[in-house]
Amino acid sequence: MRAYLDHNATTPLRAEARAAMMAAMDVVGNPSSVHAEGRAAKGLVERARAQVAEAVGASGADVVFTSGATEAAALALAGRGLKAAPIEHDAVHAWVDPVLPIVDGAVVVDDPAQSAVQLANSETGIVQDLPQGLAVSDITQGFGRVPFSFSWAGVGMVFLSAHKFGGPKGVGALIFPAGTDVAAQIKGGGQEMGRRSGTENVAAIAGMGAAAAAAQADLAAGKWDRVAKLRNILEKAIEAAEKSTIFVGKGCKRLPNTSCFITPGWKGETQVMVMDLAGFAVSAGSACSSGKVKVSRVLQAHGLDDEAAAGALRVSLGIETTEDEVMRFVQAWTDKRARRKAA
Repeated sequence: MRAYLDHNATTPLRAEARAAMMAAMDVVGNPSSVHAEGRAAKGLVERARAQVAEAVGASGADVVFTSGATEAAALALAGRGLKAAPIEHDAVHAWVDPVLPIVDGAVVVDDPAQSAVQLANSETGIVQDLPQGLAVSDITQGFGRVPFSFSWAGVGMVFLSAHKFGGPKGVGALIFPAGTDVAAQIKGGGQEMGRRSGTENVAAIAGMGAAAAAAQADLAAGKWDRVAKLRNILEKAIEAAEKSTIFVGKGCKRLPNTSCFITPGWKGETQVMVMDLAGFAVSAGSACSSGKVKVSRVLQAHGLDDEAAAGALRVSLGIETTEDEVMRFVQAWTDKRARRKAA
């Protein structure tokens, strides 16, 4: 029986999102049409917009739906010349000057108004304390897993992607104060308040809204506390089995579900393949780069050399992950490690 332990890459579709999407598929209208069918579709989009805004504590802010966090990042960052740290996701890294240093896992920001800082890192799980007045934050990995509110974070713009919190793939959003000037990158019919043209993906947007509401409810209910305990159980068991293992960011504030660990002499990519054959889906890093033969610049930015960084394995749990799945993974991993050492 397989166990999915790669929730930072993507999460299973929530029942709430699936139901919202199925209902939306029966609504035939174009949201830009003024007749009853069009108004019904528009109503679904606006309901989802309100759900996303409420979930991130952005009442009264503008929410622009996009094809995902990558497009939202481009909309937020293009032409702004912001500074960031090398640990940012490629979608951000492509638009910034990656010069901000990392000290003990924390990004050092000298000018928040000219900087972009992620809320949490997908590879290490390290959570940043965002400075007041920050220009832009990628909250994709942190949303729904750690407390965040646009109202008190003091960030100019944030963006996120639905499939990281139980919504569908291919839809995201950029959120910013109402009236903020955002230059459209995709021009055409003027949808999304002129910020992002193109007929809205009504079903995906409806799913995102439902997933955002459910994710925030789970966080408020403390469901991630149990996941953090499972993560700690996993790490203690791995450490007991292999004393040389290094846990990246263990002394830092981290996402409750993420463990990134390095076992000297055992490449992360090899571990991924071995564990896949054993029935476990894990990762050697960000899903956007794990298929490429290169050392993680995120881990390099944290002071790890190329050899150490190449040995990283990321296990990311979900709300539905069970202790049995975690312990089966630990047993399989320790067995494979023992066989490798004996060979």
